[in-house]
Amino acid sequence: MTQVDMAVTGQDGIGRRETGSGTRRERIRRAIRAACRPGSWKRGLLLAALALLLGLFMLLHAKIPNRIGNLGSLVETFLPWLGLFIPVLLAGALWRRSASAAAALLLPIVVWLSLFGGLLGDKSQPGSDLTVAEHNVGADNPDPAGTARDLAASGTDVLALVELTDQARSTYEAELAKAYPYTTVQGTVGLWSRLPLSDIRPVDTEIDAGPLGDTKPADVKLTYNRALRATVTTDQGPLAVYVAHLGSARVNPRSGFWTDSRDRNAQALGRAVAAEQNPRVVLLGDLNGTMDDRALADITSQLRSAQDAAGDGFGFSWPAEFPVVRIDQILVRGIEPKDSWVLPATGSDHLPVAAGISW
Repeated sequence: MTQVDMAVTGQDGIGRRETGSGTRRERIRRAIRAACRPGSWKRGLLLAALALLLGLFMLLHAKIPNRIGNLGSLVETFLPWLGLFIPVLLAGALWRRSASAAAALLLPIVVWLSLFGGLLGDKSQPGSDLTVAEHNVGADNPDPAGTARDLAASGTDVLALVELTDQARSTYEAELAKAYPYTTVQGTVGLWSRLPLSDIRPVDTEIDAGPLGDTKPADVKLTYNRALRATVTTDQGPLAVYVAHLGSARVNPRSGFWTDSRDRNAQALGRAVAAEQNPRVVLLGDLNGTMDDRALADITSQLRSAQDAAGDGFGFSWPAEFPVVRIDQILVRGIEPKDSWVLPATGSDHLPVAAGISW
């Protein structure tokens, strides 16, 4: 090839690059012109309104009243899932070529990320001193022995179990005895530990409300007690551990989101934690509520979530077949969560949750 031919080829290549660059610039200009046309802002006004409403709904969720069917708590229970409406509205905005709808979507995107963006990454760190776990083993669990063996194999140092039945209790005690020499069961909740336990007592979460409950003797109430408190002796000092199973929450047509017993239990547990003298506290339990639910404010205002602080993702724990919410919680005060995770499924309808903590 002669120098003249090379020169011509080089000029053609440059010309082609310039043409390609010019084409891209032209596309950008056309997109800007299209977005600036009055019609693109008039199209999709309904989508734009829905996007703004979605953003305001998430932003002001604490203002949604609970007076009618506990609507506010219901929304807060499933608050992260409202983000699924964002791609739906985005698809609608692109299909309609609506600049107004696309611009309005910025509000729900920013709000959702401000609420839950911190849960999208892995915040775990190495170096935990103690591993704790909690599991609602399920009253209808068909394989308590297998569940106990799986939990023992997890290697956690302190294990809290809730929803223990009289029939299954002896099975859990027998299967966990080798791995956990220290144990206490108070009613339907229990604590198993590799480290010594002391100062053990049931915690009154006001399962019985009203005058009728006040007439029941303590030994009767203990049979269905759903919370306990114990001190775990560690190399770094005593650690106060609470185990709790708050009342159930139900959705039904007549009463909406029914949470009366759960809310009463949460307030009583919050008072017990507030009275705790030990500055180092761990709460392990099925709270039947999420960290966003205002009904748990008496608890969440004093303790922080290990999953929020050191987990990877949302850590949903229920239902086990397709988890959509995290109602099994590990909350701490005076200690540092290092990591938090969900353990593999057992025979229960809940997933076990675990966390590593450090002083």
